Amino acid sequence: MKKVKHARIFQAVFSFLMLCLAAGCIIGSPGTALSKDETVRYRLKWLFNASVVGDLYADAKGFFKEAGLSVEVKAGGPERDAIKELELGQAEFGVASADQIIRALAKGAPVVAIAQLFQINPLQWMYRADAPPIEKIADLKGRILGVTFGGNDETVLRTLLAMGNLTEKDVTLFSVRYDYTPFYQKKVDIWPVYRNSQAVFLGRKLQSEGEPIRFFDPNAYGVKFVSNSVVTSRQVVEKQPGLVKTFSTALLKGWEAALDPANHETALALLKEYDKDTAPEDLSEQLRITREMVKPSAAVRIGAMDTPAWEQTETIMLEQKQIEKPVRITQAIYTPTN
Repeated sequence: MKKVKHARIFQAVFSFLMLCLAAGCIIGSPGTALSKDETVRYRLKWLFNASVVGDLYADAKGFFKEAGLSVEVKAGGPERDAIKELELGQAEFGVASADQIIRALAKGAPVVAIAQLFQINPLQWMYRADAPPIEKIADLKGRILGVTFGGNDETVLRTLLAMGNLTEKDVTLFSVRYDYTPFYQKKVDIWPVYRNSQAVFLGRKLQSEGEPIRFFDPNAYGVKFVSNSVVTSRQVVEKQPGLVKTFSTALLKGWEAALDPANHETALALLKEYDKDTAPEDLSEQLRITREMVKPSAAVRIGAMDTPAWEQTETIMLEQKQIEKPVRITQAIYTPTN
């Protein structure tokens, strides 16, 4: 009798667990469904600044709440890795650059890109206007070029040099750190910057000292290395397609509103709350430039995937042996079912 009773109890428990799994009521592991009141975790790539204004706006102005979501928007930084948190089940969504996504795919990580935030990569190089202008890649010859070894800018710069038939013997590569002193002291001719962040206050400082500046833009030479994009895990896409659609729709509505020129002052006031160390005039300029790079024209839909640019990014990484074999990046780009 005891064996029969135990068997019935086991069967009842087993049946209950199967029903819970089917309904998505067991939570806490990667890819499982969230309960109605559980918070969605969204890990950004970097700290709170103009580059994440749409993320902050979607949260602060109630776009997530209107969609029925409770979202925790978490700052990123050098010690934060959104993709790793997706794999560990510590976040449902995150922000990563295309090279991070491609490297993760090459290692077998089940990551999916669901929205491309920047249509134009803000990575450029700054140089003084009294130097000979850079009108073609060959004009880099003989210059001292700042580069963050291991960073995006190294990948882009090496691609540009190859396109211009230049080698490291034709230029001098200077290792860049967070200290801008070598550029201020003219020990480096061309310095890598993000056009919508450091470039604003660096440029303002130099111009205030009577040194106008110019920019060398890789995009102008056909190098469209994809920047920040929203990612999630394959498990979330497969098990919670409704969540993916609801979250991405609310997020992109927030970006559209944040970058609407009519909402400039509102978005600027929000940035001032989160980024107290940047001068208001710099924040305003950073916001304006971010608008140009996320939504270059009225016809561009924020979040749209530039598939050729993704394919070019993968090709570049293959050519530079950053990945051993193709990852077929287009298969990791999310396409809504309706």
